[in-house]
Amino acid sequence: MRETPFQHLSVEERRLALRKAQAEGPHPAFLFEKDIWVVATLNALFEAPFGRHLVFKGGTSLSKVWHAIRRFSEDIDITYDIRSFAPDLVAGGDEEALPPTRSQERRWTKAIRPRLAEWVLERARPLIEEELARAGFVAQIRAAAERLYIRYDPLLEVRGIVRPEVLVDFGARSTGEPRAVRTVACDAAARLPDIAFPEARPAAMLPERTFWEKATSMHVYCLQGRVRGERWSRHWHDLVRLDEAGIASRALADRELALAVARHKAMFFRENDSAGHRIDYEAAVSGNLRLVPSGAAQDALAADYANMLAIGMLLDEDEPFGTLMQRCALIEERANAA
Repeated sequence: MRETPFQHLSVEERRLALRKAQAEGPHPAFLFEKDIWVVATLNALFEAPFGRHLVFKGGTSLSKVWHAIRRFSEDIDITYDIRSFAPDLVAGGDEEALPPTRSQERRWTKAIRPRLAEWVLERARPLIEEELARAGFVAQIRAAAERLYIRYDPLLEVRGIVRPEVLVDFGARSTGEPRAVRTVACDAAARLPDIAFPEARPAAMLPERTFWEKATSMHVYCLQGRVRGERWSRHWHDLVRLDEAGIASRALADRELALAVARHKAMFFRENDSAGHRIDYEAAVSGNLRLVPSGAAQDALAADYANMLAIGMLLDEDEPFGTLMQRCALIEERANAA
């Protein structure tokens, strides 16, 4: 029976517990600690009065909710359902809550960004701080535009790319559908059954939609040929893991979902290819998907992937880049045949 909450143990007892979890594997102790903060933050978010309007998405949801990827993912991506966040804008719209015209999209975006930043600062930050403190987690929280940075005092030395900080990145330009409520547990819980760890019950975006979100982003990269920031190659790694989990096959069979993602991206994420032509997302999900870049674009992606391996972002594997590209080529072939 778990009786003592982790956060109520003494500092030394918590350190000993984390070291014991490390001995059980597969993570170093400081990753177990950060994972506890991620779950505690998720619990605070979804227990807050606005929690019923939030949707957990992105790489950390694939890891913590759907157990589909095996790389370290530490940030929390949250969508505030646009129907609840900006009902004045979406009134009279369809079930996808898309603006009817491009000019309306610009008006929506211009209105939502400052409104969301104000909400993060004045509403989310104090409530999350209060919820965490009430649960026994004391942190320094700051707001910056549409993000919260939750800084904690680490019990053990943090190494590599890991920061003693949980980043929560908010957006409010979609519904977050389809979604499902799932229980999220701390990685240390199964290794330390005599200690109570935080749990959360977030509404999480279904991984089939995440598949199409990532696939269309990869398509854009292939047509533009430029890496957007560090660790961009994580999308190729994640797509293969989604395929292994059977999620890719379900996504490829869901034509309506693919088109819904394409319509949303065409409205909110308009992009041009390297020749300056508008990228057609509906064509991409209708037999013209590109998942494997060529030439210098592939070389840049390979360098980014090598760096991702070097910093230990992939926790228990070192799949060669060439193998990753071969597997993505097979997914591309299946997508276009479907």
